[in-house]
Amino acid sequence: MSEFAFIMAVAGFAFALAGFVKGVLGQGLPTVAIGVLALIMSPGEATALLIIPALLTNIWQAWAGPALWPLLRRLWPTLLAIALGTWIATALGLGLLTPEAASIARKTLGVTLILYGILGLSNVNLRTPRRYEPWLGPAMGAANGAVSTATGVFMVPVIPYIASLGLDRDELVQAQGISFTVSTSSLSLVLIANGTLHVGNAAASLLAVVVAVLGMMLGQYVRKLARPEIFRILFFLGMLALGFHLAFLFQR
Repeated sequence: MSEFAFIMAVAGFAFALAGFVKGVLGQGLPTVAIGVLALIMSPGEATALLIIPALLTNIWQAWAGPALWPLLRRLWPTLLAIALGTWIATALGLGLLTPEAASIARKTLGVTLILYGILGLSNVNLRTPRRYEPWLGPAMGAANGAVSTATGVFMVPVIPYIASLGLDRDELVQAQGISFTVSTSSLSLVLIANGTLHVGNAAASLLAVVVAVLGMMLGQYVRKLARPEIFRILFFLGMLALGFHLAFLFQR
């Protein structure tokens, strides 16, 4: 198998798996895709490749729920902070999603995945009192923007924060989609500005949409038949293993 065919096969697997996980759990597309793709390319290149599939599936997830406008009214300070945190962190030189910083970005990504896996497996039911949201939401959003600028992963810490707000299942999945949409849009502007996202990989990213959506549709079907809790545990165990490999074992 040629190197190009190998890369295409791994990329296809990464997006199919990422879409499937997102369909089952309502999250995980960028985390899974970047984690797997970082084995064969830099995190910046991986992020550029997943931008369009992530953006389209996140918009779909954000619109498909019952409470779009109430959630926007409640979360807008957090969402604004995500965008500002992404751009300010980049302006301060914290962005690592460039070819020159690939090694550091890969290790940072690995550590982030380890923390994300530990947090997910701990299954701690945190609750944020409503009176804390005006200041805690923007703080979590800004931190999330900085993390996404360094690693391409926009799950931590804003998704655990949203999970602590006491939303019901459908509202939680929709709120995650709204957050991911803002994160993806903000990060895409950064990648365009630093030259990582261009016409060439944008076209490849468009092709990945089909694979990701098919995986997501399959995942949504499986979610109706199986217990998502089993997949949740396997997902976080996989993130732990992948993060450990990227942070401590990967050599390239």
